[in-house]
Amino acid sequence: MSERTKHNIRISQDRNISLYLGDPAHHDWITRIGKALSSPVRLKILNILKNTPRSLKEIAALLELPLSSTSLHIKALEEARLVITENQSGVHGSMRVCICSFTSFRLTAFNEEVDSSNKTVSIEMPIGNYFNCEVAPTCGIADEKGVIGAFDSVVTFYSPRRIRAQLIWFTKGFIEYRFPNLINPLLDLKEISFSAEMCSEAPGFLEDWPSDITISINNRETVTWRCPGDFGARRGKLTPAGWSNGSSQYGLLKTFSVKKEGSYLDEQLRNTDITINDLGLAASHFISLKIEVKEDAKYAGGVNIFGRKYGDYPQGIIMRVTYE
Repeated sequence: MSERTKHNIRISQDRNISLYLGDPAHHDWITRIGKALSSPVRLKILNILKNTPRSLKEIAALLELPLSSTSLHIKALEEARLVITENQSGVHGSMRVCICSFTSFRLTAFNEEVDSSNKTVSIEMPIGNYFNCEVAPTCGIADEKGVIGAFDSVVTFYSPRRIRAQLIWFTKGFIEYRFPNLINPLLDLKEISFSAEMCSEAPGFLEDWPSDITISINNRETVTWRCPGDFGARRGKLTPAGWSNGSSQYGLLKTFSVKKEGSYLDEQLRNTDITINDLGLAASHFISLKIEVKEDAKYAGGVNIFGRKYGDYPQGIIMRVTYE
């Protein structure tokens, strides 16, 4: 039996590589693959290894290359994660054995989630899936079965059970969500928007209870919405039967967007100081949305944020990215 037929390498990674130009996290890998595939010699090595493990010495002999040059080519392929190597025992001691580690490679320039008719990407975030918070009572979290933890307990906001939240409320402070940054840098970005169902937060409820709710995107304050009240005079269309009357029941569906001209509230231009170019959308793997009631707000009347199963609208917080 020849030395070659003894080689065996177990491949545990996904052999179908799929990368996306719009994801900055993929850029380094794409660059390494591009470098690896730029050499005709390395293409020959991949072809040799596509079905059969070979030792470094065998590869060098087949291509009539010095062992040192072969080692450098293998290193470039390893860095691109196109080849894996293992040290195995041979007839004359240890040897490096290599094999091609992928079956297919796909590089996507356009986001497949983009609607071809209006070029819009939508991502819905459950309201309990927030990244950070700093809140003050009255406050709480509820799921379909009722209150999680205790009323007015800030500790509850750090509970693992918060992921089940369908209603969140607090009087002052903020809650921050982080959406994955799937913006395609090859397309001309027209608008980014967030929609959520919200109302003010009063003890029980008060229809006339104004609150100044500030929306920040990537730590840039875009608009402040003065919500007129905490609505509870009727049942929310989706609010569970077990949720008591006399409490917040539903909110208003509001859309906060930023375009090239400035920041908008429900398609009304409110702030020309912050445009889409001011948000630094290419600088991070995530896009931050902060919902805040400031300590020094003229009307610090709190906020209720409604999820899919409370209120009037079956949604969490939706981010939409629209291209030209």
